Amino acid sequence: MGENKTYKWGMIGCGSVTEVKSGPAYQKTDGFELFAVMRRDLAKAEDYARRHKVPHFYDDADALINHPEIDAIYIATPPDTHEYYALKVAAAGKICCIEKPMAPSYAACIRINDAFKDKNLPLFVAYYRRSLPRFLKIKEWIDQNKIGAIRHIHWQFSKPTNDLDVSKTYNWRTDATIAPGGYFDDLASHGLDLFVFLLGTIKSAEGTAENRLGLYTAKDTVTGKWTHDSGATGFGTWDFGAEERQDIVKIYGNEGNITFSVFGESPIILERDEETTSLNIAHPEHIQTYHVQNMKSYLVGASSHPSTGKTAAHTSWIMEQVLQNNIKVINN
Repeated sequence: MGENKTYKWGMIGCGSVTEVKSGPAYQKTDGFELFAVMRRDLAKAEDYARRHKVPHFYDDADALINHPEIDAIYIATPPDTHEYYALKVAAAGKICCIEKPMAPSYAACIRINDAFKDKNLPLFVAYYRRSLPRFLKIKEWIDQNKIGAIRHIHWQFSKPTNDLDVSKTYNWRTDATIAPGGYFDDLASHGLDLFVFLLGTIKSAEGTAENRLGLYTAKDTVTGKWTHDSGATGFGTWDFGAEERQDIVKIYGNEGNITFSVFGESPIILERDEETTSLNIAHPEHIQTYHVQNMKSYLVGASSHPSTGKTAAHTSWIMEQVLQNNIKVINN
């Protein structure tokens, strides 16, 4: 690892998340090159490579992982294959970044972490909100004690059903064998991981989950509560069959409050001493840009990285605690 080295990345999976959110971030980061992509459908892999000017493409993951010129692998497949590919990457002795959630179970996350620890290899997970400027500003407010001691955090999230849900078309995000909590696994993981980044690790969590709609096998309504090591408490509700979309987070301190959304670009708001500060901080064009740049910074020894296999496993543990009494009960 060195400051002048160009790290050649191979990407497994060429789905929608890689089109704008992530793939171009690897291409535009100094010292990184998106060298090859892999998809089981070779024609689709070739199409992605052609459109994004990636020099190599494969339909064989082993060929990509073991390519002698590739230094690092980005796993951008559905979560049920993350462990399978990650263990191959570790065995090949290469750097890895895994899409979130890290794996369908906490136990799988531990196995992945152990494999990379045994080889002393860097392992990152794409919880990129930890690197976004809007959330770094919120963390700065908290660290500067702008709202005093943190008492509580509350997140209300809801969204209507979409066409895939209503038509009962297959969607891995609502397949209980891949994502037991349904959209909770895919979306709530972002927020819960962010809350740990902002407020510290969580020592206990629990919840309830139901399938009220009967449109798919995974859960569609979840409530959860948790306690951070600091003593701050949290509560969240996630409804994936609501009339309208809502995404409101409020952090309560003994001297003020901070309000924001996890997914939207609405202003972040600081209220204290009867004064209100409202800031608009937009996302970058490629939302994983800062996450990817932070990986390069880590690899050259310039900084730590906020989202690792260890932090992502903790997030998976939290989600499992919220769902643990419910994941085996699926309404038909």
